[in-house]
Amino acid sequence: MAETTAHTGTIEHIDPQSLVIEANVRPSAPITAPFVQSIRENGVLTPVLARRDDHGNVLVRAGQRRTLAAREAGLSTIPVYVVEAAEATAERIIQQMVENDQREALTEGDRAAAFQQLAFEGMSVTAIAKRTGTKAKEVKTALTVAENPVATAAITEHPLTLDQAAVLIEFDADADARATLIEVATTNPSQFEHAVQRARDERERAQIKATAEADLTERGYTVLPQEPGYYDTEYTAIRDLVTSDGDRVTVEHIENLEEQFASVRVYYGGEPSTTYYLRDYKSAGFRKDSGAGANSGPMTDEQKAERRTLIANNKAWASAEVVRREWLTTFLARKTLPKDTAAVIARGLTIHRNAVSTATRDGNRLAHELLGLEPSGYFEADKLATLVDQNPAKATHVALAIILGAVESITGKQTWRSPSRTDRDYFTQLAAWGYGLSDVEQIVTHDPADPTETDTQD
Repeated sequence: MAETTAHTGTIEHIDPQSLVIEANVRPSAPITAPFVQSIRENGVLTPVLARRDDHGNVLVRAGQRRTLAAREAGLSTIPVYVVEAAEATAERIIQQMVENDQREALTEGDRAAAFQQLAFEGMSVTAIAKRTGTKAKEVKTALTVAENPVATAAITEHPLTLDQAAVLIEFDADADARATLIEVATTNPSQFEHAVQRARDERERAQIKATAEADLTERGYTVLPQEPGYYDTEYTAIRDLVTSDGDRVTVEHIENLEEQFASVRVYYGGEPSTTYYLRDYKSAGFRKDSGAGANSGPMTDEQKAERRTLIANNKAWASAEVVRREWLTTFLARKTLPKDTAAVIARGLTIHRNAVSTATRDGNRLAHELLGLEPSGYFEADKLATLVDQNPAKATHVALAIILGAVESITGKQTWRSPSRTDRDYFTQLAAWGYGLSDVEQIVTHDPADPTETDTQD
C-alpha cells in the first residue's frame, strides 16, 4: 500500500521583496491593477507556499501573483507557509499543479450574491469596489443582477457573465427571447451582442405592429393574423381594385363597408405598412383592375424559402449595423489604434476614394457620430478639423474615422446580397481588429473565388 504523506510547516510573515520566486508551471503571472488594489486594501489573505533552501533563501513555490502584487502594493510583510519540500523539479511541478487545481474560482453568480450581501451590510458601491479591487461599474452591474429574480436565476443556472445576465433583465417578460439569448451566450458568445440587438429590434417591431393593429381595430377593421399570400383567393387587396368609374380603390372607399380587413407588416426599417382587403369586393361595386396583370402561379417552396431568407437577412443586417457602429465608436475611443491604421487609411483613400469623396462633400455625418460629435452645420466651422486643432494627438483617429464613416455610409442590405471585393476587404479588416462579425456579415467576407469577378471602386 502506497504511503501518503502531507507537508507540514510554519506560517511566517516575510517581506515580499526578500522572497525568491521559483520556476512555475504558469509561464506568466498577469498582475492587474484591480488585483493589486485588492491586495493593498486587504493584504494577502491566503498564505503563499514556499520552501527554504540550504542558504536560507525562501523560495515561493505557489503564490507568485500574490507575491508580485504585494511587492507592487508596497506591503511590508505577507503570510508565507514555509514547508520542508524537495528541490526536485518533478516535486515542484506536482505541488504547483495541485495547488492550482484545488482552487475553485467564484462564479459570477457567487460574486453578485456576495456584493449584494456587502450592500446589505451598509457598504456603498464605491467602498465595495475599493475593498474588492473591482471596478465600480462591475459592482453596480452585479447588484442590478442580484436584485432581479430573472437575472439571478439565469446566472445561477448558466455560465453567463454579469453583463450578459444584466441584459436579460430587458427581456424579463419574454421567455423565448431569454432562452435564445442564453443559448447564444453559452454556445457562441461572440454573437451575443448581435443576438441582443436582433431581439431588441424584434421587440420594437412587435410593439409598432401591436400599436398599428390596435388603431385598426378601433377603426372597425378585422385584423388578419398574417398577411394573405399573393395567390390567396379569399381576400383581395384593395390596391388591385378599381371603382365602377375606373378609379383606384382607397381606404376612404371601404371605411363604411360592413366587412373591412387589414394586415400590418413592419419592415426592417421600423416603419409599419398596412394592407387593406375585402372578402367580397363585387358586392361593394368594385372590380379587379385589368392592368394589374395575371398571376403566373403560386410560388414554389424554393422561392418561398428564398424570400424568407431575404427578409430575415435584411432584418439581421439592420440589427448588425447598430452593433457594428457602436463597436466602431468604442474602437475609435481607444487611446492607441492598431499598428496597421496608417495602411488602412491609405487603402481607404485609394480603394474607397469615391465613397470618401462623396461623404466628405456631404459633411461625413457618420465620421462625426463615430467620434461622438454632432455633425457640422452648413455655416459652422468643420468640427473634425477643430478636434485636430485642439488635440493634435487625435489626428490619426480623425483620419481613420473619416475613412470608416465614408465606407459605412455606402453599406446597406445590398452589401450582403452582392458583396464586392472592397466590401470583403472592409469587413475582413474589421474582423482582424476584433469585431465579431454577425452571421449575415460573414456572408460578405466569404470569397467565392469567382475568376470572373472584378474589383470595383466604391
